[in-house]
Amino acid sequence: MEIFEVMAKRGHEQLVFWSEPSIGYRGLIAIHDTTLGPALGGTRFWDYASDAEAVTDVLRLSRGMTYKAAITGLNLGGGKSVIIGDNRTMEREMVFRAHGRAVESLKGRYITAEDVGTSVDDMEYVRMETTSVTGLKEGSGDPSPITAYGVYRGIKACVQFRYGDDSLEGKHVVVQGVGHVGYYLCEDLVADGVRLTVTDIDEGRVQRVVDDFGATAVAAEEVAQVNADIYAPCALGAVINDDTLGQLKVGIVAGAANNQLAERRHGQVLHDQGILYAPDYVINAGGLCNVYGELQGWTPEQSKKKAGAIYDTLLRIFTRAQSDEISTSAAADRVARQRINEARDLRRSHI
Repeated sequence: MEIFEVMAKRGHEQLVFWSEPSIGYRGLIAIHDTTLGPALGGTRFWDYASDAEAVTDVLRLSRGMTYKAAITGLNLGGGKSVIIGDNRTMEREMVFRAHGRAVESLKGRYITAEDVGTSVDDMEYVRMETTSVTGLKEGSGDPSPITAYGVYRGIKACVQFRYGDDSLEGKHVVVQGVGHVGYYLCEDLVADGVRLTVTDIDEGRVQRVVDDFGATAVAAEEVAQVNADIYAPCALGAVINDDTLGQLKVGIVAGAANNQLAERRHGQVLHDQGILYAPDYVINAGGLCNVYGELQGWTPEQSKKKAGAIYDTLLRIFTRAQSDEISTSAAADRVARQRINEARDLRRSHI
């Protein structure tokens, strides 16, 4: 992997490698773009198959955060960090304090929060070494409920655009991944009359949703084949790929997972197949709204209202895609880049 070539191709500003061999900490921090403000993005703790895989993931995720902040109207740039290792470890304090030192080295250019494999408690350890951390216990806390609420509102926007009525009563939704965000999403959907089918690699999570919400369970390898109205990926990314595209039997793809498209071209394939796609970094921006609200001193109600506005943002993107005759993923990228470029030009006018 030619790292500088990869960074240049996607417009990344910075990639930091940090190691504390004595405690087994290996971390990466990627900053994509700080035109709109300091880079904000969570810390993912994952057992990557290789260092190259970790680099690819952190670069993709940080770029998505730039676009997410831009299209949601937040004055933030995009960043992300990953810790390479087994996130089930009980020895967490020193690992996350080491990560806090890595974050602190960037002197405010990057602000972190929890993400896959990390928790609010982990961020308390990070805070021992840096103030560039949000999503804390006494602050906005767990962003999962507001992330789920934003996805729920996004699904309603998809249904409105597709069917002319945003009622979810009787709609069949397949939720893949029922961890924190997926569980709260199921709760919101069932309250609106949805029929649920769910799957997860963790059988305990599946059983909980079946017990709590009367959902139907399906094997993970069969989820793309379920005949439903909406497919909501809420686990890891790349679930829209060459294999699954030929299996999908839904009219809408709208879920909380990051990087749902294995390749950018898959957004166009969804468009060509007549499947309405809610770009992932738009529909799952509720968590970012939550932590941004903490930084700005918003009330929980203000953060939830901002997440709810994902509904209107998606409708604008769908309308733009329709008028420009392009895929919704391409339309979202255009809108995000437009705001970043306008802000960059504005900043230059004051130099």
